[in-house]
Amino acid sequence: MNIDLLTENLTNPALLFFILGIFAVYVKSDLEIPANSSKFISLYLLFAIGFRGGQELSHETFSLEIFWSMIFGLLISMSIPLYTFFVLKKRLNVYDSGAIAASYGSVSAVTFITAVSYLESQQLHLHGHMVAIMALMESPAIIMGLLLISIYSDINTTKIKRKSALHHSLTNGSVLLILGSLCIGLIANAKQAEGIKPFTNDLFKGFLAIFLLDMGITSGKKLRSFFSYGMFPILFALIVPLINGCLFAFLSGIVTTDIANRFIFAILASSASYIAVPAAMKVSVPNADPGLFLPMALAITFPINITVGMPLFYSIIN
Repeated sequence: MNIDLLTENLTNPALLFFILGIFAVYVKSDLEIPANSSKFISLYLLFAIGFRGGQELSHETFSLEIFWSMIFGLLISMSIPLYTFFVLKKRLNVYDSGAIAASYGSVSAVTFITAVSYLESQQLHLHGHMVAIMALMESPAIIMGLLLISIYSDINTTKIKRKSALHHSLTNGSVLLILGSLCIGLIANAKQAEGIKPFTNDLFKGFLAIFLLDMGITSGKKLRSFFSYGMFPILFALIVPLINGCLFAFLSGIVTTDIANRFIFAILASSASYIAVPAAMKVSVPNADPGLFLPMALAITFPINITVGMPLFYSIIN
């Protein structure tokens, strides 16, 4: 691994604000981001990345590479839940196994946004179709997780609302906003779009830093009860994402040779959802414990991806 890349990521202001959030909880500070402000910032980040992706996509010509990249993304989101479920089921119950498998098969929009910032620091360019692929990868993993739970659980002791979960996975606010912004960016007049460029581009990194501060505070609060589950969830959340990222960093070379695209595929494979999947599981699988899969994705996998994962995947692809 390139030590300079690791050092650069460890001193990234966005990551340092995330650490500050955890530290604030540890010292019992009253520091917090108001809920309405936090929601606005998350909506802004999704809007900005979707709109920028749409603008980039408007300059691209649809090709076989883009088609196969989309198929590849869908395969990632279906295959990861399939194998992780059986690993998890050896130590955890069916409901928690399915929820965690769905989380790790789905994607984290915030990790994706942080990866975009990392690409820019390496003077690389995000291609618009990768935004569409990220949005497409949310739902299949949720559906796969629910399917596995329904097959392996006692149907008499749990009622999985499949229709509600499917609807939620397709109309989830984060998915809808990023896809909607992508479409608007795609069809918007380029001259008119220039008017909001300072909002979508110049303010992006500042809002990202504040959002990660909020994520750090949230993670710190959830860590307290998490450790009662022992070492298995911790080791899973540390090791499996890196394995997934490295594996698909290699395999992505089958569908594209572009370094930025391959890096994004690795990040999507290694990330875990802590927005769409928990919301869907709350509706569909109340037996699954959010105090387990939420800290795994948010407090362990997210920081390991932005500290070790990103420079590791970038180094492998290069």
